[in-house]
Amino acid sequence: MTSAMKRSTIYLDPELHKALRLKAVETSRSVSDLVNEAVRETLVEDAEDLAAFDERANEPLISYSDMVKRLKEDGRI
Repeated sequence: MTSAMKRSTIYLDPELHKALRLKAVETSRSVSDLVNEAVRETLVEDAEDLAAFDERANEPLISYSDMVKRLKEDGRI
């Protein structure tokens, strides 16, 4: 563990912990490395979602009932 790393305690479901330990052994990686990668990937996905929301912020809003009407008119439902 490098000095730049921070230590944290997390509580995992026992079956998830078992699966994570097995994956760590099979991939020759540490549990910490696998958790860091999973968290990093989740944060990247969140950043992409937030960027998409920002890109669409100025789009006009449509109500649910108007959307259903539009789908019916287009023959999609």
